[in-house]
Amino acid sequence: MNKQEKVNFVINTLTEIYPEIPIPLDHKDPYTLLIAVLLSAQSTDVRVNKITPLLFAEADNPYDMIKLSIEEIRKIIKPVGLSPMKSKGIYGLSHILIDKHNGEVPKTYEDLEELPAVGHKTAAVVLSQAFGIPAFPVDTHIHRLLYRWNLTNGKNVVQTEKDAKRLFPEEIWNDLHLQIIWYGREYSQARGWNLEEDIITKTIGRKSVLDEYYKKHSKNK
Repeated sequence: MNKQEKVNFVINTLTEIYPEIPIPLDHKDPYTLLIAVLLSAQSTDVRVNKITPLLFAEADNPYDMIKLSIEEIRKIIKPVGLSPMKSKGIYGLSHILIDKHNGEVPKTYEDLEELPAVGHKTAAVVLSQAFGIPAFPVDTHIHRLLYRWNLTNGKNVVQTEKDAKRLFPEEIWNDLHLQIIWYGREYSQARGWNLEEDIITKTIGRKSVLDEYYKKHSKNK
């Protein structure tokens, strides 16, 4: 297969497996999504989805959030990890949203990335999932899979995002990045990976990745 045929194979396979695409983080509006994505850094969506109802019961908008202290926020979100940094970020960005954006979550990378604890990936998720603006957030699953599929050199997430945007049509970015995440979780994990169940990697995978997999598993037989 040439590169375009590989891209088409990825799109068609993922569309067949995931005709409907659930959003991993529970939220009800741009603000609650922003907070959930911020909390998900170095944590799991499952853990975040257990904690956000507790936090949002206390404050689900920036005006109520700043009525809490940083310490009160930290105590609620502690199970997701990095709570000192995340609680300061949530409190600080809530103030900025009120002071600079009339309490609304902004719709540009520039404004989002100015918020405390909000990086490029978090901004991209919010733009994509809250506002439907084409973006291609690259998490660990997407970074791993595009390397396995020989669609990027895998040097860093910045390069992976550039390659993804170059290879895939803009109109499907918002769905595709979620499809790849779900596929990575179900069929192409970092550990305990079964290539026989991973039809995309088995079909178009990078030769060195496939060779390493078969070498490792031949030893285990």
